[in-house]
Amino acid sequence: MSTSRREFLAGVSAAVAAGMTQGGFHSAAHATEDRKLGVALVGLGSLGTNQVAPALQKTKHCRLAAIVTGTPEKERIWSDRYQIDPRHIYDYDRFDKIVGDDSIDIVYIALPNSMHAEFTIRAARAGKHVFCEKPMANSSEECRQMIAACTAQNRHLGIGYRCQFEPRHVRCMEIAREKQMGGLKVIEAGFGFQIGKPDQWRLRKSLAGGGALMDVGIYALQACRYLTGEEPEAIVAQETKTDADKFAEVDESITWTMRFPSGVLAYCSTSYNFNGLNRFRVYAENGWFGMDPAFSYNDNRLQTSRGSIALPETDQFATELDQFAISIRENRPSHVSGEEGLKDLLAIEAIYRSIPSQTLVATHLS
Repeated sequence: MSTSRREFLAGVSAAVAAGMTQGGFHSAAHATEDRKLGVALVGLGSLGTNQVAPALQKTKHCRLAAIVTGTPEKERIWSDRYQIDPRHIYDYDRFDKIVGDDSIDIVYIALPNSMHAEFTIRAARAGKHVFCEKPMANSSEECRQMIAACTAQNRHLGIGYRCQFEPRHVRCMEIAREKQMGGLKVIEAGFGFQIGKPDQWRLRKSLAGGGALMDVGIYALQACRYLTGEEPEAIVAQETKTDADKFAEVDESITWTMRFPSGVLAYCSTSYNFNGLNRFRVYAENGWFGMDPAFSYNDNRLQTSRGSIALPETDQFATELDQFAISIRENRPSHVSGEEGLKDLLAIEAIYRSIPSQTLVATHLS
Protein backbone atom coordinates (compact mmCIF):
# COMPACT_ATOMS: atom_id res chain seq x y z
CA MET A 1 0.00 0.00 0.00
CA SER A 2 1.37 3.42 -0.95
CA THR A 3 2.41 6.00 1.64
CA SER A 4 -0.46 8.30 0.67
CA ARG A 5 -3.00 5.54 1.20
CA ARG A 6 -1.51 4.70 4.59
CA GLU A 7 -1.64 8.34 5.63
CA PHE A 8 -5.27 8.68 4.51
CA LEU A 9 -6.47 5.61 6.39
CA ALA A 10 -4.38 6.46 9.43
CA GLY A 11 -6.04 9.87 9.53
CA VAL A 12 -9.55 8.45 9.24
CA SER A 13 -8.91 5.77 11.87
CA ALA A 14 -7.47 8.37 14.23
CA ALA A 15 -10.56 10.53 13.75
CA VAL A 16 -12.85 7.63 14.65
CA ALA A 17 -10.68 6.76 17.64
CA ALA A 18 -10.96 10.34 18.84
CA GLY A 19 -14.72 9.89 19.04
CA MET A 20 -14.44 6.59 20.91
CA THR A 21 -11.62 7.16 23.40
CA GLN A 22 -10.36 9.86 25.69
CA GLY A 23 -7.47 11.97 24.47
CA GLY A 24 -5.97 15.41 24.61
CA PHE A 25 -5.07 17.94 21.93
CA HIS A 26 -1.60 18.50 20.56
CA SER A 27 -0.29 22.03 20.87
CA ALA A 28 -0.72 24.31 17.88
CA ALA A 29 -1.59 27.87 17.05
CA HIS A 30 -5.03 28.59 18.50
CA ALA A 31 -4.62 25.60 20.82
CA THR A 32 -2.72 26.87 23.80
CA GLU A 33 -5.48 26.23 26.31
CA ASP A 34 -6.91 22.84 27.17
CA ARG A 35 -10.61 23.56 26.84
CA LYS A 36 -13.54 22.47 24.77
CA LEU A 37 -14.15 24.58 21.68
CA GLY A 38 -17.44 26.45 21.78
CA VAL A 39 -19.97 25.73 19.04
CA ALA A 40 -22.73 28.08 17.92
CA LEU A 41 -25.55 26.05 16.36
CA VAL A 42 -27.26 27.95 13.55
CA GLY A 43 -30.66 26.49 12.74
CA LEU A 44 -32.74 24.65 15.34
CA GLY A 45 -34.78 22.45 13.03
CA SER A 46 -35.06 18.67 13.19
CA LEU A 47 -31.38 17.95 12.56
CA GLY A 48 -30.13 20.53 15.04
CA THR A 49 -32.66 19.52 17.67
CA ASN A 50 -32.52 15.74 17.39
CA GLN A 51 -28.95 15.06 16.24
CA VAL A 52 -26.47 17.92 16.59
CA ALA A 53 -27.40 19.32 20.00
CA PRO A 54 -27.56 15.87 21.69
CA ALA A 55 -24.24 14.96 20.06
CA LEU A 56 -22.63 18.06 21.52
CA GLN A 57 -23.44 16.68 24.97
CA LYS A 58 -21.25 13.66 24.14
CA THR A 59 -18.29 15.35 22.46
CA LYS A 60 -14.93 15.39 24.22
CA HIS A 61 -13.43 18.37 22.45
CA CYS A 62 -16.28 20.81 21.87
CA ARG A 63 -19.46 22.04 23.54
CA LEU A 64 -22.70 23.84 22.71
CA ALA A 65 -21.93 27.48 23.53
CA ALA A 66 -24.52 29.49 21.58
CA ILE A 67 -27.58 29.20 19.37
CA VAL A 68 -28.93 31.17 16.42
CA THR A 69 -32.65 30.96 15.72
CA GLY A 70 -35.38 32.93 14.04
CA THR A 71 -38.03 31.57 16.42
CA PRO A 72 -38.26 33.49 19.73
CA GLU A 73 -40.21 30.64 21.36
CA LYS A 74 -37.20 28.36 20.96
CA GLU A 75 -34.86 30.71 22.82
CA ARG A 76 -36.31 29.96 26.26
CA ILE A 77 -36.67 26.24 25.57
CA TRP A 78 -33.06 25.87 24.47
CA SER A 79 -31.75 28.17 27.18
CA ASP A 80 -33.42 26.05 29.84
CA ARG A 81 -32.51 22.71 28.29
CA TYR A 82 -28.83 23.44 27.65
CA GLN A 83 -28.13 26.23 30.17
CA ILE A 84 -27.29 28.76 27.47
CA ASP A 85 -26.80 32.29 28.74
CA PRO A 86 -29.11 34.77 26.92
CA ARG A 87 -26.00 36.73 25.95
CA HIS A 88 -25.10 33.83 23.65
CA ILE A 89 -28.48 33.60 21.91
CA TYR A 90 -28.76 35.32 18.52
CA ASP A 91 -31.32 35.77 15.78
CA TYR A 92 -30.36 35.93 12.11
CA ASP A 93 -30.35 39.72 11.95
CA ARG A 94 -27.92 39.92 14.89
CA PHE A 95 -25.81 37.00 13.70
CA ASP A 96 -22.76 39.13 12.90
CA LYS A 97 -22.53 40.15 16.56
CA ILE A 98 -20.84 36.79 17.18
CA VAL A 99 -17.59 38.53 16.21
CA GLY A 100 -17.41 39.78 19.78
CA ASP A 101 -18.42 36.50 21.44
CA ASP A 102 -15.25 34.78 22.62
CA SER A 103 -17.19 31.71 23.75
CA ILE A 104 -17.74 30.78 20.09
CA ASP A 105 -14.95 29.05 18.19
CA ILE A 106 -17.00 27.07 15.62
CA VAL A 107 -20.24 27.89 13.83
CA TYR A 108 -22.26 24.79 12.90
CA ILE A 109 -24.62 25.60 10.02
CA ALA A 110 -27.75 23.42 9.93
CA LEU A 111 -29.88 25.63 7.69
CA PRO A 112 -31.60 25.00 4.33
CA ASN A 113 -29.02 24.55 1.58
CA SER A 114 -29.54 27.97 0.02
CA MET A 115 -28.40 29.64 3.24
CA HIS A 116 -25.14 27.73 3.64
CA ALA A 117 -22.98 30.08 1.59
CA GLU A 118 -24.27 33.27 3.19
CA PHE A 119 -23.80 32.14 6.77
CA THR A 120 -20.48 30.42 6.11
CA ILE A 121 -19.11 33.65 4.67
CA ARG A 122 -20.55 35.76 7.50
CA ALA A 123 -19.18 33.36 10.13
CA ALA A 124 -15.71 33.41 8.56
CA ARG A 125 -15.73 37.20 8.45
CA ALA A 126 -16.62 37.15 12.14
CA GLY A 127 -13.44 35.18 12.74
CA LYS A 128 -15.08 31.81 13.41
CA HIS A 129 -14.32 28.34 12.05
CA VAL A 130 -17.25 26.79 10.15
CA PHE A 131 -18.73 23.31 10.06
CA CYS A 132 -21.48 23.20 7.42
CA GLU A 133 -24.05 20.51 6.70
CA LYS A 134 -24.09 18.74 3.34
CA PRO A 135 -24.68 19.47 0.56
CA MET A 136 -22.14 22.24 1.02
CA ALA A 137 -24.13 24.70 -1.12
CA ASN A 138 -26.51 24.93 -4.06
CA SER A 139 -23.72 25.35 -6.63
CA SER A 140 -20.01 24.82 -7.10
CA GLU A 141 -19.59 28.58 -7.43
CA GLU A 142 -21.04 29.09 -3.95
CA CYS A 143 -18.68 26.39 -2.67
CA ARG A 144 -15.71 28.30 -4.07
CA GLN A 145 -16.92 31.50 -2.43
CA MET A 146 -17.20 29.71 0.92
CA ILE A 147 -13.71 28.27 0.62
CA ALA A 148 -12.28 31.65 -0.37
CA ALA A 149 -13.94 33.40 2.57
CA CYS A 150 -12.57 30.92 5.11
CA THR A 151 -9.14 30.95 3.51
CA ALA A 152 -9.01 34.75 3.57
CA GLN A 153 -9.70 34.73 7.32
CA ASN A 154 -7.44 31.73 8.01
CA ARG A 155 -10.43 29.80 9.34
CA HIS A 156 -11.09 26.07 8.97
CA LEU A 157 -14.07 24.86 6.95
CA GLY A 158 -15.51 21.38 7.37
CA ILE A 159 -18.52 19.67 5.74
CA GLY A 160 -20.89 17.29 7.53
CA TYR A 161 -19.90 14.01 5.92
CA ARG A 162 -20.64 11.98 9.03
CA CYS A 163 -20.34 8.61 7.30
CA GLN A 164 -16.61 9.12 6.78
CA PHE A 165 -16.27 8.70 10.57
CA GLU A 166 -18.64 5.75 11.00
CA PRO A 167 -16.57 2.62 11.88
CA ARG A 168 -18.17 0.39 9.23
CA HIS A 169 -17.54 2.93 6.48
CA VAL A 170 -13.97 3.30 7.69
CA ARG A 171 -13.52 -0.49 7.53
CA CYS A 172 -14.92 -0.53 4.00
CA MET A 173 -12.45 2.16 2.98
CA GLU A 174 -9.65 0.01 4.41
CA ILE A 175 -10.85 -3.07 2.50
CA ALA A 176 -11.03 -1.04 -0.71
CA ARG A 177 -7.82 0.98 -0.41
CA GLU A 178 -5.70 -1.98 0.82
CA LYS A 179 -7.20 -4.22 -1.90
CA GLN A 180 -7.99 -6.89 0.68
CA MET A 181 -10.31 -8.51 -1.87
CA GLY A 182 -8.29 -7.48 -4.89
CA GLY A 183 -8.91 -4.56 -7.20
CA LEU A 184 -12.35 -2.95 -7.28
CA LYS A 185 -14.51 -3.56 -10.33
CA VAL A 186 -18.08 -2.31 -9.79
CA ILE A 187 -19.93 -0.35 -7.11
CA GLU A 188 -23.69 -0.27 -6.66
CA ALA A 189 -24.98 2.47 -4.34
CA GLY A 190 -28.29 4.12 -3.57
CA PHE A 191 -30.12 6.15 -0.96
CA GLY A 192 -33.69 7.40 -0.95
CA PHE A 193 -36.91 7.66 0.97
CA GLN A 194 -40.55 8.62 0.49
CA ILE A 195 -40.72 12.32 1.23
CA GLY A 196 -43.75 13.72 3.00
CA LYS A 197 -45.68 16.98 2.76
CA PRO A 198 -45.38 18.92 -0.51
CA ASP A 199 -44.95 22.29 1.23
CA GLN A 200 -41.56 21.55 2.84
CA TRP A 201 -38.40 23.45 1.89
CA ARG A 202 -36.72 20.38 0.43
CA LEU A 203 -39.16 20.53 -2.49
CA ARG A 204 -38.39 24.19 -3.28
CA LYS A 205 -35.48 24.57 -5.67
CA SER A 206 -34.64 28.05 -4.43
CA LEU A 207 -34.00 26.62 -0.97
CA ALA A 208 -32.79 23.08 -1.67
CA GLY A 209 -30.97 23.54 -4.97
CA GLY A 210 -32.32 20.19 -6.13
CA GLY A 211 -34.28 17.22 -4.88
CA ALA A 212 -33.36 13.66 -3.94
CA LEU A 213 -29.89 13.90 -5.46
CA MET A 214 -28.85 16.93 -3.41
CA ASP A 215 -30.43 15.61 -0.20
CA VAL A 216 -29.64 11.89 -0.06
CA GLY A 217 -28.18 10.87 -3.41
CA ILE A 218 -25.05 12.71 -2.35
CA TYR A 219 -24.40 9.88 0.15
CA ALA A 220 -24.18 7.33 -2.66
CA LEU A 221 -21.96 9.67 -4.66
CA GLN A 222 -19.71 10.25 -1.63
CA ALA A 223 -19.39 6.53 -0.96
CA CYS A 224 -18.21 5.83 -4.49
CA ARG A 225 -15.64 8.62 -4.25
CA TYR A 226 -14.17 7.64 -0.89
CA LEU A 227 -14.20 3.91 -1.64
CA THR A 228 -12.25 4.33 -4.86
CA GLY A 229 -10.19 7.29 -3.66
CA GLU A 230 -10.77 8.77 -7.11
CA GLU A 231 -12.91 11.38 -8.82
CA PRO A 232 -15.34 10.30 -11.57
CA GLU A 233 -14.12 11.15 -15.06
CA ALA A 234 -17.45 10.67 -16.85
CA ILE A 235 -21.12 10.51 -15.85
CA VAL A 236 -24.41 9.66 -17.58
CA ALA A 237 -27.77 10.11 -15.84
CA GLN A 238 -31.54 9.99 -16.25
CA GLU A 239 -34.46 11.24 -14.19
CA THR A 240 -37.97 9.87 -13.61
CA LYS A 241 -40.98 11.75 -12.24
CA THR A 242 -44.26 10.10 -11.26
CA ASP A 243 -45.74 13.17 -9.56
CA ALA A 244 -45.19 16.23 -11.72
CA ASP A 245 -47.01 18.54 -9.31
CA LYS A 246 -45.22 17.57 -6.12
CA PHE A 247 -41.83 17.50 -7.83
CA ALA A 248 -42.40 20.44 -10.15
CA GLU A 249 -39.24 22.21 -8.95
CA VAL A 250 -36.89 19.38 -7.95
CA ASP A 251 -35.93 15.86 -8.97
CA GLU A 252 -37.90 12.89 -7.70
CA SER A 253 -35.77 9.92 -8.81
CA ILE A 254 -32.39 9.83 -10.57
CA THR A 255 -30.16 6.98 -11.68
CA TRP A 256 -26.63 7.57 -12.89
CA THR A 257 -23.46 5.76 -13.90
CA MET A 258 -19.93 6.96 -13.17
CA ARG A 259 -16.63 5.85 -14.66
CA PHE A 260 -13.47 6.31 -12.59
CA PRO A 261 -9.89 6.60 -13.91
CA SER A 262 -8.95 3.13 -12.63
CA GLY A 263 -11.78 1.60 -14.66
CA VAL A 264 -14.20 1.13 -11.75
CA LEU A 265 -17.84 1.59 -12.77
CA ALA A 266 -20.47 2.83 -10.31
CA TYR A 267 -24.23 2.40 -10.72
CA CYS A 268 -26.12 4.77 -8.42
CA SER A 269 -29.69 5.75 -7.65
CA THR A 270 -31.67 8.07 -5.43
CA SER A 271 -35.35 8.80 -4.94
CA TYR A 272 -37.92 10.75 -2.96
CA ASN A 273 -40.57 8.24 -4.04
CA PHE A 274 -40.04 5.10 -1.92
CA ASN A 275 -38.41 3.78 1.24
CA GLY A 276 -35.82 1.05 1.68
CA LEU A 277 -33.08 2.31 -0.66
CA ASN A 278 -30.10 2.62 1.70
CA ARG A 279 -27.09 0.55 0.68
CA PHE A 280 -23.92 0.04 -1.28
CA ARG A 281 -22.06 -3.03 -2.46
CA VAL A 282 -18.58 -3.23 -3.94
CA TYR A 283 -17.58 -6.07 -6.26
CA ALA A 284 -13.86 -6.80 -6.33
CA GLU A 285 -11.62 -9.40 -7.96
CA ASN A 286 -11.87 -11.86 -5.07
CA GLY A 287 -15.21 -11.15 -3.43
CA TRP A 288 -17.62 -8.42 -2.43
CA PHE A 289 -18.30 -6.18 0.56
CA GLY A 290 -20.92 -3.59 1.38
CA MET A 291 -23.42 -2.13 3.80
CA ASP A 292 -27.19 -2.48 4.04
CA PRO A 293 -28.40 -0.27 5.63
CA ALA A 294 -25.47 2.00 4.92
CA PHE A 295 -26.26 5.67 5.57
CA SER A 296 -28.48 5.70 8.66
CA TYR A 297 -27.62 7.47 11.92
CA ASN A 298 -27.19 4.06 13.60
CA ASP A 299 -27.71 0.32 13.14
CA ASN A 300 -25.84 0.13 9.84
CA ARG A 301 -24.62 -3.33 8.84
CA LEU A 302 -21.44 -4.45 7.12
CA GLN A 303 -21.45 -7.70 5.16
CA THR A 304 -18.85 -9.33 2.94
CA SER A 305 -18.64 -12.46 0.81
CA ARG A 306 -16.54 -13.87 3.67
CA GLY A 307 -19.05 -13.07 6.41
CA SER A 308 -20.44 -10.13 8.36
CA ILE A 309 -18.27 -7.74 10.40
CA ALA A 310 -19.55 -6.40 13.72
CA LEU A 311 -18.23 -3.04 14.94
CA PRO A 312 -19.27 -0.76 17.82
CA GLU A 313 -21.81 2.01 17.38
CA THR A 314 -20.69 5.63 17.61
CA ASP A 315 -22.56 8.91 17.52
CA GLN A 316 -21.56 10.02 14.03
CA PHE A 317 -22.25 13.68 14.75
CA ALA A 318 -20.17 13.67 17.94
CA THR A 319 -17.31 11.91 16.18
CA GLU A 320 -17.23 14.28 13.21
CA LEU A 321 -17.36 17.33 15.49
CA ASP A 322 -14.54 16.02 17.67
CA GLN A 323 -12.45 15.35 14.56
CA PHE A 324 -13.06 18.88 13.35
CA ALA A 325 -12.08 20.29 16.74
CA ILE A 326 -8.87 18.27 16.65
CA SER A 327 -8.04 19.51 13.16
CA ILE A 328 -8.44 23.08 14.44
CA ARG A 329 -6.27 22.37 17.48
CA GLU A 330 -3.57 20.80 15.33
CA ASN A 331 -3.95 23.50 12.68
CA ARG A 332 -4.42 21.04 9.81
CA PRO A 333 -7.24 20.70 7.27
CA SER A 334 -9.97 18.20 7.97
CA HIS A 335 -10.31 15.48 5.33
CA VAL A 336 -13.96 16.58 5.05
CA SER A 337 -12.86 20.07 4.07
CA GLY A 338 -14.59 22.57 1.84
CA GLU A 339 -12.61 21.21 -1.10
CA GLU A 340 -14.26 17.83 -0.50
CA GLY A 341 -17.69 19.46 -0.57
CA LEU A 342 -16.81 21.27 -3.80
CA LYS A 343 -15.91 17.99 -5.52
CA ASP A 344 -19.35 16.57 -4.72
CA LEU A 345 -21.09 19.64 -6.15
CA LEU A 346 -19.03 19.44 -9.35
CA ALA A 347 -20.12 15.82 -9.79
CA ILE A 348 -23.74 16.67 -8.95
CA GLU A 349 -23.74 19.43 -11.54
CA ALA A 350 -22.40 16.96 -14.12
CA ILE A 351 -25.28 14.59 -13.26
CA TYR A 352 -27.83 17.35 -13.77
CA ARG A 353 -26.19 18.39 -17.07
CA SER A 354 -26.43 14.84 -18.36
CA ILE A 355 -30.15 14.37 -17.65
CA PRO A 356 -31.74 16.39 -20.51
CA SER A 357 -30.01 14.37 -23.23
CA GLN A 358 -29.02 11.32 -21.15
CA THR A 359 -25.56 11.55 -22.71
CA LEU A 360 -22.12 11.08 -21.26
CA VAL A 361 -20.72 14.17 -19.54
CA ALA A 362 -17.02 14.61 -18.81
CA THR A 363 -16.59 15.84 -15.24
CA HIS A 364 -12.96 17.05 -15.38
CA LEU A 365 -12.65 16.25 -11.67
CA SER A 366 -9.63 13.97 -11.73
